[in-house]
Amino acid sequence: MAFEKHLYLILHPNEALVASQLTPEEFGKHYAVGSPRHFSGKVIFAEVDINFRHMYFDIDAILARTEKDGGKVPKRTKFISSYRVLEHIDVNQLKDLYLVTVDGKVLGIRGSREYPKEPPCRLVCVYQEIAPLHVLVASNLTPPDFGKFLTTEVKTKGAPRLFFTQVELNVDELLHSKKYEISSPLPNVNLGHLKEGIRALVDNPDKKTKTISLDSILPLLSYRNLHTGFWFAAGSDLIFYALPTVAEMESEHESWWRSA
Repeated sequence: MAFEKHLYLILHPNEALVASQLTPEEFGKHYAVGSPRHFSGKVIFAEVDINFRHMYFDIDAILARTEKDGGKVPKRTKFISSYRVLEHIDVNQLKDLYLVTVDGKVLGIRGSREYPKEPPCRLVCVYQEIAPLHVLVASNLTPPDFGKFLTTEVKTKGAPRLFFTQVELNVDELLHSKKYEISSPLPNVNLGHLKEGIRALVDNPDKKTKTISLDSILPLLSYRNLHTGFWFAAGSDLIFYALPTVAEMESEHESWWRSA
């Protein structure tokens, strides 16, 4: 039996390019819950066009070895690279993005060059960098401008490619509601530092970014805490993966939504 071969770009929890004979749904479930050698928790990965090649990766040699037991069962994972992966990926070769819950439910979302033009947040946005960086950042920039800024305009805190998402946060409520006088709305984030960083941007609209945490909070967040979707940025080259609306989740992806 012949199994179709795939290239998968893992973005969370680790960054890696992997060859596999599993379908995206099978791969997501296997990586999240199917092997003790792998990760237990949410997983995010994208499929890469099988024809993608870059001299940095030895793709053909690994694909040739992506078979098991004479082709009777699919080869689950064959790692191609786990170092400096995203910077060598052509974002135009990316296919669907897949979000995997802690119990292995998989949601595929289609990328687009179109993205929301309305204001993305109240006062200030909070972005979670996912790969290759993992910093939680507050910013006065919109998502497209944030992606361009981090991949082309600032070498000290940026990278050639960046995959990130926006965290849902009501900044006005954070700064003025008694609800957040003691506890932070973001897990594992110091409340005083969060408010200080947000106020610095509110008081100075020309300031572009403020680091909130050097440690990613993505493992502690539900997918429901994310705003709008996910972004791949390489300068002005942007791909946006929109999360389905709540209504779409409840009607079309009920099992994944309950798990999320």
